[in-house]
Amino acid sequence: TMEGALTARDRVGVQDLVLLEDYQSETAFLNNIKKRFKEKLIYTYIGSVLVSVNPYQQLGFYTPYHMEKYQGVNFYEMPPHVYAIADNTYRSMRNESSNQCILISGESGSGKTEASKYILQYLSVCSASNEQVEYIKSRLLQSNPVLEAFGNAKTHRNDNSSRFGKYMDIEFDYRGAPVGGHILNYLLERSRVVHQASGERNFHIFYQLLEGADDVLLSRLMLTKSPDKYAYTNQGKCAKVSSICDRRDFVAVQKALKVLDFSPKNIDELFCIVASVLHLGNVTFTQNEDGHAVVERQHEIQKIANLLGCQYEQLLQALTHRTIEANKEKMQSPLTVEQALYARDALSKAIYGRMFDWLVSNLNRSLTNKDLMRKNVIGLLDIYGFEIFKSNSFEQFCINFCNEKLQQLFIELTLKQEQEEYRAEGIEWEPVEYFNNKIICDLVEERHQGIIDILDEECLRPGDASDNTFLTKMEETVGKHPHFITHALGNSKLRKTIGYEEFRLVHYAGEVTYSVKGFLDKNNDLLYRDLKVAMSESKHDIIKQAFPVTELARLKRPETVGSQFRTSLNRLMDILMSKEPSYVRCIKPNDAKMSDRFDETLVRHQVKYLGLMENLRVRRAGFAYRRTHEIFLNRYKSLCPSTWPHYDGSPRKGVDVLCKYLDYKEGEYRLGKTKVFIRFPRTLFATEDAFQIRKHELATIIQSVFRGWRQKKMFMKMRDAVTLLSAQWKKVLAIRLREKRKKATVNIRKFILGFMTRLQPRCAENTEFLDYVRYSYLMRVKNHLPTSVLDKSFEHAPAALEETGALLQKLNMKNLTLKYVKSVTPQRKAAMEEKVLASAIFREKKKGYDESVGNPFQEKPRVEQLKPKMLAMIDAGEQTLYSCSVTKYDRHGYHPRPRTLILTSTATYLFDAKDGKLKQKIPHQELTGISTSSLGDNVFVLHAPSDKKEKGDAIVQSTFVIETITKLASIAKKDKEVKIVENSSIVHDMAGGKHGRIDYVVGNDVSVTKSKTGLVVVSYLLFVV
Repeated sequence: TMEGALTARDRVGVQDLVLLEDYQSETAFLNNIKKRFKEKLIYTYIGSVLVSVNPYQQLGFYTPYHMEKYQGVNFYEMPPHVYAIADNTYRSMRNESSNQCILISGESGSGKTEASKYILQYLSVCSASNEQVEYIKSRLLQSNPVLEAFGNAKTHRNDNSSRFGKYMDIEFDYRGAPVGGHILNYLLERSRVVHQASGERNFHIFYQLLEGADDVLLSRLMLTKSPDKYAYTNQGKCAKVSSICDRRDFVAVQKALKVLDFSPKNIDELFCIVASVLHLGNVTFTQNEDGHAVVERQHEIQKIANLLGCQYEQLLQALTHRTIEANKEKMQSPLTVEQALYARDALSKAIYGRMFDWLVSNLNRSLTNKDLMRKNVIGLLDIYGFEIFKSNSFEQFCINFCNEKLQQLFIELTLKQEQEEYRAEGIEWEPVEYFNNKIICDLVEERHQGIIDILDEECLRPGDASDNTFLTKMEETVGKHPHFITHALGNSKLRKTIGYEEFRLVHYAGEVTYSVKGFLDKNNDLLYRDLKVAMSESKHDIIKQAFPVTELARLKRPETVGSQFRTSLNRLMDILMSKEPSYVRCIKPNDAKMSDRFDETLVRHQVKYLGLMENLRVRRAGFAYRRTHEIFLNRYKSLCPSTWPHYDGSPRKGVDVLCKYLDYKEGEYRLGKTKVFIRFPRTLFATEDAFQIRKHELATIIQSVFRGWRQKKMFMKMRDAVTLLSAQWKKVLAIRLREKRKKATVNIRKFILGFMTRLQPRCAENTEFLDYVRYSYLMRVKNHLPTSVLDKSFEHAPAALEETGALLQKLNMKNLTLKYVKSVTPQRKAAMEEKVLASAIFREKKKGYDESVGNPFQEKPRVEQLKPKMLAMIDAGEQTLYSCSVTKYDRHGYHPRPRTLILTSTATYLFDAKDGKLKQKIPHQELTGISTSSLGDNVFVLHAPSDKKEKGDAIVQSTFVIETITKLASIAKKDKEVKIVENSSIVHDMAGGKHGRIDYVVGNDVSVTKSKTGLVVVSYLLFVV
C-alpha cells in the first residue's frame, strides 16, 4: 500500500507527490522523482494523476502476473502503475456505468505510445471474454502496428515518435466486454512526408516497404531496396536504426491489415500509394526557354500514374500547369520551377494525408459495433506534449495550443473533482489560487480577435498577403496582449532574443518563440485544382474516396488547417468534458535514450510544460491525504486501545476516537461523511512511523498466540487422530475376534460332528475331521520322528491310521538304517560286524555282555609294544591282528602264569610275558572249540584236538574276555565252536589223555584255585552271578 511504502521514503521517495512536505519546491519534486527513477520505480502519483518516467529499458512488471495483481484492488493498495490507472478506469466504468477517458501526454520520447499499449493490453486481459469479444480485442490491439507504421517516425528524441494525435474510444457492453471502438486522429505531421531534418526519418511505412517487401512486390511497385535512392527517405541520412527492425515490422503490418479485414486489393493499393509518394519525391524540374517548369525524367510520371491509376498526360500537365478562371474563362498557366516543386510536395502531402485519413476511417469501419444497445466508453488520448525547439513553426504552434487547451481542461476538471469531493464530504471548500491559462487560449482561438482568425484573414484576403503581413496584422490586433511579444513590440532587451520574423507567446509552460515563415502556406495547405481533378479520376478506390468528385463542385473555399484544428480540438474538449478523466503524464529523463541517466534540467522543463507543479499545488491546496474511514481505521486502529482489536461503533466514530488519541490538532484533519482528510504529510508520516513500531509489537504477540494456538491445534489434532486410530484399531480387533470366534465355532461344530461320525465311511460330515486327523497325525510324526536306529519309539496312530502308522514307522526305520549304513566307515563296519558277532555269541548267554555293548572293541593291539623275540617266533608272512595280556593256568597245580596272547590269521600264540618265549601255539585249524561260562567270570578254555594235546587245553583268564573270544572267533572263523556253559562245570583235556574240570563257586572275589580233589575252582562275585 501507499502508506506501507512510507517507511522507505528516505531512500525511494514517496509514492504520492501530494505527500511531499515541501510541495511548493520544484527541487523537492524533482528529487523525489529522481530517487524513484534510480530504484527503477518509474511511476509516481499526484493524487489520481500518474507520472511516468521513460526507463529506456525493459522492466519486469508488465507480465500477466502483474496484470492479475492489479485487478479489482483499491487504487492505493498497490504501488503506482499504469495498470492501476487502467483498472481504476475500467472499474469506475463498470460500477458507475459512466464514460471514462485516460489522457496520456508528454513530449516525444517520453513513452506515451508504450503507455497506451500497456493500457490496451490490460483492458483486453481484465475484461470479460468470449469468442466474439476475443475477435474485437484482437482488432483493437492490431490497430496499433498499422497506425504506428503510417503515423510514427524516428525523430531526434524518439525512435518511434507519434507524429499525429490519436483519440480512441473503446466501447464496452453491460458485462464489461469490449465490443467495438472508434479512432479520431489529429494534425498528422504531413510536412514530414517531404522534409526530414538530419538524423530523422520519414514515416516508418516507407522504410518497412523498401526493407520488408519481397522482390515480386517491389518489382510491381517499381522500387528498389535502397532508401538512399529516394529524395523523401534520404534527407535524414539515417535509414537504418538499431532499435528498429523494418523487415519484422512490415510482416506485422501485413498481418494486422488482414486481421482488420482489409481486402487484398485495398492492401495492394495502400502500398501503391506509398510507392507513388516515393516516386513523386524523385520528380525534378528544369526551366525551359520561357522560364517555365518542365519535368526532367518523364518516365517517373509514368510510374506514378500507373501506381495511382490516373492518366499519365493529365498528371504530367497538372504538375507543370495550373488552370486559372477569370471572367468565366479558363486558361492554363505554366508553373515556374519553384511553383512546380511546391505542387509536387503539396500533392505528396495531400496523397499521404488523405490516405492516412482513409486508413483511420477504414479502421473505424472494422471496429464499429452496430448493436444499438447502450454502451459505456473508455477513451484513450495519446497526443503530443508541449514542444519548444530552436526553430518553432506552424506545427509547434498548433501542438502547443492543443496542450494549452488540455491544461485548461485538466485544471478545470481537477478543481471540479476537488470541489465535488469536498462538497460530498461536507467539508468547506477553500478557494485555490492557480494560473488560469484561459487568457492564452483566448489569445489563440478567440473569434475575430484570436491568432487563428487573424491568420485565416491573411490567407483569404486579396492582394500580396505574406507571412510578414500576418505578423504585422497580429501586432495591430493583439499587440497589447500581455502574453504576446514581437521584435517591434519588445524592449531593447527582448529585441535581442526575438527576430524580425518571429513572435513570442508566454504559455503556461513558458515562453515559446515562433517563426512566421511558412505559416500562411501551411495554414492554406493549398493543392492546385488540376491535381485534385487528376486524383479524382483515378481508377483506384482509395484515391477516388480520398479525392471525391463532389469536392470539386464546392464553390466555398476549403477550411484552413488552423480552423479545422481548432474545430476538431473543441470537439475533443467536449468529448473529454463528457467523461470522467484519468491522467498519465509521461516524462523523458534524458535525450540520449540511456537507462541510467537523469537530466534534471530537461526533466525540470517537462515538469513545467506538463503543469505538474500547478497540478500538485491545486491538489495540496486543501488536504494532502484522504482515505475512507474504513481503510484508515482498519490500518491504524492498533495505535489506540479503544479501537484495537475491534471497534463496535461506526467507522467515522472510530476514526474520531483514533485521531483524538493520536493527539491530532484541530487544524490538521477533518472528518468527512465517508473519508478522513489530513492536511499535512508530516502528520501522516508520524502516524505511519508509529504504526510500523506497533506492528513489530503486534507481530511478537501474534507470533506467541499463534504458536500456542498452533501447538494446541497440533495436540488436538494428534489426540483426535490417536482416538480415531484407537477406535478404528479396536474395531478392527473386534471384527477380527468376531471372525475368529465365528470361524472357531464353525470348526468346533465340524470337529464334533466329524468326531461323532469318524467311524462311519467318509462323508460330508466327517471329511474335514478325517483330513484334520490325518494332517495332525502326519504333522506330529514329522515333528517327532526318531533320529536314531536305536530309538524304537513312534507316534501312536489313530485307529483309522494304524496301518499307515506301521508303514511310516517301517519306512522311517529303513531310511534311518540306510542313512546309518551310508555313514559307516570300513573300520567302523568291521567293528560293528565284530559287535554283531559278539551279540550272536554272548547275547542273553553270558553275564556282563550288556555292559560291554557300549564299549567298542579295541582295533589296535592292547599290548603296545611286543618283544622282538615274540615277533620272531611268529610264522613268516603273518601279521599280528590282535594281542592282549592274559593269565594262563598251567597243568601243574593250575598256577597262574602271565602270558601275552597274539592272534594272527592262522594261529593263536601264547608267549611268556616276561622273557617272550613261546609257550604254546594253537593253529586255528586245530582249534576245536572255545568254552566259557555264562557267569560273570573272565575264564575261557581253548580246546585243541586230543591227539595233539601235548600240553592239553589252554585255560586262559582275560580282563577283556568277550572281546578276546569275539576276536578269536572272528579271525579263526570259529564262532560256531564257541560254547557258553550254563551254571555247570567245564571239562577240559589235559596232557597224557587226562581230563580236568572247572567248577564255579560264589566268593568274595574273582579267583582261580585248585581244590583238594585236584579240580580247578573259579570263584566269582555274587552280584555278578
